[in-house]
Amino acid sequence: MLDDSSDEELDNEYNHLALLALAGVLAEVQDARDRRAAVRLPNRRYLRRPQLLPNPRHSTPWQVLYNSQDDPRLCQRWESSPIPRTDTNPVGRPRLGRRSLTAEGALGLAYHYITSAMSDTALQQIFALVPATVTRYRAFALRILKETLQRLPEASIHWWRSEEECRQDMELIIVRHPLLRGAMGSIDGMNVLVAESDDPEIENATFNGWLHGHYTSLVLVFSPRGLLKACVFNAPGSWHDAKVARPIYQKLRTKTPAGYYLVADTAFPRGTESIAGRIQAPLKANDALPIDPIEREDLLNRNRQLVSFRQTAEWGVRQLRAGFARLRLPLDINDPVGRGDLLEVCLRSMNLRTARVGVSQIRTVYMRLWEEVEDADVWQDFQNVLFGEIRRRDRVARFYEVRVNNV
Repeated sequence: MLDDSSDEELDNEYNHLALLALAGVLAEVQDARDRRAAVRLPNRRYLRRPQLLPNPRHSTPWQVLYNSQDDPRLCQRWESSPIPRTDTNPVGRPRLGRRSLTAEGALGLAYHYITSAMSDTALQQIFALVPATVTRYRAFALRILKETLQRLPEASIHWWRSEEECRQDMELIIVRHPLLRGAMGSIDGMNVLVAESDDPEIENATFNGWLHGHYTSLVLVFSPRGLLKACVFNAPGSWHDAKVARPIYQKLRTKTPAGYYLVADTAFPRGTESIAGRIQAPLKANDALPIDPIEREDLLNRNRQLVSFRQTAEWGVRQLRAGFARLRLPLDINDPVGRGDLLEVCLRSMNLRTARVGVSQIRTVYMRLWEEVEDADVWQDFQNVLFGEIRRRDRVARFYEVRVNNV
């Protein structure tokens, strides 16, 4: 005799257990989301007191820059050097009492200018200066600021000095990308708008046919610590990245230990045979893959990690553009020296901020304590599988679709 009531009770019990299991999974997923939000929000949206330096009057980037003990300091340079003019003695004694701004005001003027896209009229209103004075003071302040930053260790831009330094950066990378043993940083190009020139030769040199505009070119190298390790800037926009990056190729050839390399995207030139393997990039679309399934899977796994780490260079470029809004506007094409000073101040100031404050997406991702979020990552991975968000969340890999060729 069949007992329908007992079967129905058993089914209800199974359904109840299934609902409890699903509720437990959803609770863990939500908990993982909350924990990831707690980690990311303070760094990505706003800064609270725990994420800031403990004392705003001591060891902040502003204090380090202003109280630098290097000789000459910014304040000393401002007070001991005459502001360049066509009607004054360039080696004469400055008349400090007649100046419209102190050294602090000049520093504020320089950083107001490079970190914003405001017009000169706004600067005139903020600092109560006439147009000619704004132009002269700004150029002079940027030059002094550049010289001061060149003497600050935190603002220095230097290549890896030893094999041990390369190894330390590699270990930061392989924690997240274990197949990238030997990687020590990433490299990418950047283009900054410049105004059009009336000189046909200059206009032709700055015109970039691929971007259909006038630019000055940069090539930047970033470490997993978020620091700029090398850069070439203020190059004509018509130059190919391979030409702009020649000084970096030389460093890879002569100053880099064997076995270490940089990661770039597929469009970035990887140099000549003399530095073969020193710049590695993901596979290009339609690249042939090994027929052996194990070799093919290994190659694709490493390719995915190259794609992921390559994005750090884009983060660095985005940080530079976001932190220094002046780079979003066309720069003066008729003042190559002043343009070079502005670019160098932006690059060194970015390193200073990263070293002193630690506000860098690259640094946040590759220097955080992974053990603290290991459980959250496990549940986040399960969530991606459960809800099918992998393709929606992946913003890079879709540009590197590789077809498997079994022929």
